[in-house]
Amino acid sequence: MLKNKLAVTVMGIAAISLAVGGGTGYWFAQQNESPQSTSASQQQDAKVLYWYDPMKPEQHFDKPGKSPFMDMQLVPKYADENAAMTDESHPTVKIDPSFQQNLAIRYATVEQAVMGNTLLTNGILQANERQVAILQTRASGFVQRVYGHAVGDMVRQGSPIADISIPEWTGEQTEFVAVLQTRDRALIQASKQRLQLLGIPQHVIHTVERTRRVQSNITLSAPVSGFIDSLDVRNGMALAMGQTLAIIKGINPIWLEAAIPETQIAGIKRGSKVEVTFTAYPQIVSGKVIDILPTLDTTSRTIKVRIELPNKEAQLKPGMFASVKLSSNPQSSLIVPEQAVIRTGTRNIVIVAHEQGRFEPVVVQLGQSDGNKIAILEGLKVGQKVVISGQFLIDSEANLQGVLDKLNTGKSITPSQAVKTSKYQGIGKVEKVTAQEVTISHQAITELGWGAMTMSFKQPVQPFTQIQQGDQVNFSFTKVGDAYVISNISKMSMTSIKN
Repeated sequence: MLKNKLAVTVMGIAAISLAVGGGTGYWFAQQNESPQSTSASQQQDAKVLYWYDPMKPEQHFDKPGKSPFMDMQLVPKYADENAAMTDESHPTVKIDPSFQQNLAIRYATVEQAVMGNTLLTNGILQANERQVAILQTRASGFVQRVYGHAVGDMVRQGSPIADISIPEWTGEQTEFVAVLQTRDRALIQASKQRLQLLGIPQHVIHTVERTRRVQSNITLSAPVSGFIDSLDVRNGMALAMGQTLAIIKGINPIWLEAAIPETQIAGIKRGSKVEVTFTAYPQIVSGKVIDILPTLDTTSRTIKVRIELPNKEAQLKPGMFASVKLSSNPQSSLIVPEQAVIRTGTRNIVIVAHEQGRFEPVVVQLGQSDGNKIAILEGLKVGQKVVISGQFLIDSEANLQGVLDKLNTGKSITPSQAVKTSKYQGIGKVEKVTAQEVTISHQAITELGWGAMTMSFKQPVQPFTQIQQGDQVNFSFTKVGDAYVISNISKMSMTSIKN
């Protein structure tokens, strides 16, 4: 009996020792456990609220499997995901690492680099409006002779246009010759000014003063070099006072007007260097910006820039089409790829990648773009990783969790509240891109009862420029009044297309 009691006591002590030792070992293991293993354990233990298709996050499913909308696996939604935070206590969203790999999410690093403000656009040549000359008569008369010119002819300064006879001028010249005989300088000067006020050309006055002979026929010459834009003079016709005989417009230097998107006009200054090429001529013509016009085209959201080009040989003609390359002083700034930016129409967002599959939407202020890279004026730091492919998935998840709303309000919203937004998503091929619209051949969109079709979607205030005709894209859009406006669009990787 005593032996049995001792045995039980020993076994109890051993059991307690094992329990204490095991507990101590577990405590130390927990302290030394890596964040990754902790996170994985928490995810395994976390309660799955539902499963969903990232392309249609508002639709919930009670069990895993393949999406009925897309050929992809449903993603679990865990109970603790809404509380995800970065070290700086900013709202983040978590995406399963395996799912990231399947969707071929790619990254880029925020860099400090010199951004050359280079813009490619098109323009049309036009006459130099500061070199316009109008030939008029200041008295009634007759046309005695014309020199065979026609509208569109090029003329040089001083080229004769027509000989006219004005009786009133003949009498004034006779009086001037009589005054010259007096040799009274003050009187001569006064008489000469009178002739000028009557509109008699200066060279005619000099001829009369030199020869002391009245000029009955007066030759009207081109005041500037250029082309004849208007010509209304014929042999023998009568002329009324103030009648316009011809309009001549200069083309050296010639003007070029180019349309610049309002989002890029800040980098264009007066004096900015310009390189222009023409299909008719192989050489590059260098010029400069002389003016930025004060009005905005509300349809194309562009501002016209006036460029001055040399044209000594008159090879450049008004109406010719030109390819324009504008450059301004390069500046050092933070840059990211153009496709990293999500434009919603009200704000610009970049998805910053953190450890453990966490992603943080960051509102950024954009600078100049060269078509491939875009400057970030505010919101990012050097060395941060940003998402350049797969933002569509992360944007959907962030909207589902109310993360994007918390960026402005500082308060989270529930998933049910986030679903209430009229945001729709689709997949398709870009058929046409303009500053106003994007035409897409898209797959069926079940929420709206749409079948597969080709339709046009409105561009936001800051249009998407990184997409081109033929791109396979994921896109989201909202209904604004009677129109459907693109809120986000991104190219699909080849891996995603194949899957």
